[in-house]
Amino acid sequence: MKPVPLSTAPTDAEQRKAIKPVLCYPTQSLPRPDVSAYRAVRDELTLVDTVRVPARDAATFTVPAGSFFRIISIDGPQVGDLNLFNRHDLTERFYTGKTRALNGTHLGVGDQLFSSFPYLRPMATITHDSLDWYGFDEYGGSVHDVIGTRCDPYTHNLLSGGDQYHYCCHSNLTRALANSTGLATSEAEPHVHDVLNVFMCTGFTRDTGQYFMKASPVRPGDYLEFFAEIDLLGCLSACPGGDCSSKHSSDEARCYPLLVEIYSPARTPAGWQAPEVNAYDRSHGVAETTL
Repeated sequence: MKPVPLSTAPTDAEQRKAIKPVLCYPTQSLPRPDVSAYRAVRDELTLVDTVRVPARDAATFTVPAGSFFRIISIDGPQVGDLNLFNRHDLTERFYTGKTRALNGTHLGVGDQLFSSFPYLRPMATITHDSLDWYGFDEYGGSVHDVIGTRCDPYTHNLLSGGDQYHYCCHSNLTRALANSTGLATSEAEPHVHDVLNVFMCTGFTRDTGQYFMKASPVRPGDYLEFFAEIDLLGCLSACPGGDCSSKHSSDEARCYPLLVEIYSPARTPAGWQAPEVNAYDRSHGVAETTL
C-alpha cells in the first residue's frame, strides 16, 4: 500500500504518469497449446481415481502425463489451494510468479501452469472451467488467481499477536505432503509453495492496490479441469476460509470438502508431446574453467 506522499510532485509529474505502459513479457512468441486438440479427447475419458479432500484439510493425488484431472465443488461453495510437483522430483514445482507473468493474474482455459527454475516448462494446461462465465466483475475481481500466496500460520501469528493456528492452507499442505512422501514435516515444509487459488474470487483494490477476496461464485458441480503435461504430484487444501466471503484461517467459516477426479483419455491429443525441460544452458555468462 502506497503511503501519503511526503515528496513534492515535480512540475512534470502528470506528464511522467501519463506515459503508456509496456507489457513486461510480450507473449506472441510463447508456444501456446492447441486447446482444441485437448478438448477433442474429452468425450472419451475414463475415470481412474478419486480423492476426497476433507474440509479444512489437504490431500495429495497423482496424475500421469497425458491424463486429465478435475477439482470439483461437491457439497457447498469452497475454495482450494493447489500445489503441483514433478512426481519424480519435488524440486520442480509450480511457479506462480512466472505463470502470472506469462498468463495474467487469473487463469482460464488454455493457460498453462509453469514449473520453477531451472526447468521452466508447462506442468499442466487448463482445459475446462465451469466458472469462465464470471470474467472480471465491477471490483476487478475474478476467479482462479495466481497472486495470493496461501493462508499460513506465520502471517496469522503476526497479525493475531501470537495465536497458534495449525489448519491454514500452508500447514494443511505441509502435513499432506509429509504424509504422502514420508518426509518429516520440517523437511516437507520447504517444498510447499505459492498456490493456484482454485475457485477463489480475488483482485486488487483500485485505491490502495491491496489484495482482496470476496465470496466465491462456485457452487456444487462446478469444476476446473487440467491436462497433465508431465507426471504430477498434486497437493490440494480445502481452505479454512470456506468460500472466502469473510476471512482466512477461521474456525467460524462454513467449509466443505473438495473432490479430485483423475481421468485417462482413450487417445492422446493430436500432436501432443510431453514438454522437455527448459533449454537454457545454465552457464549464466560464466565460462567453465579447465583444470
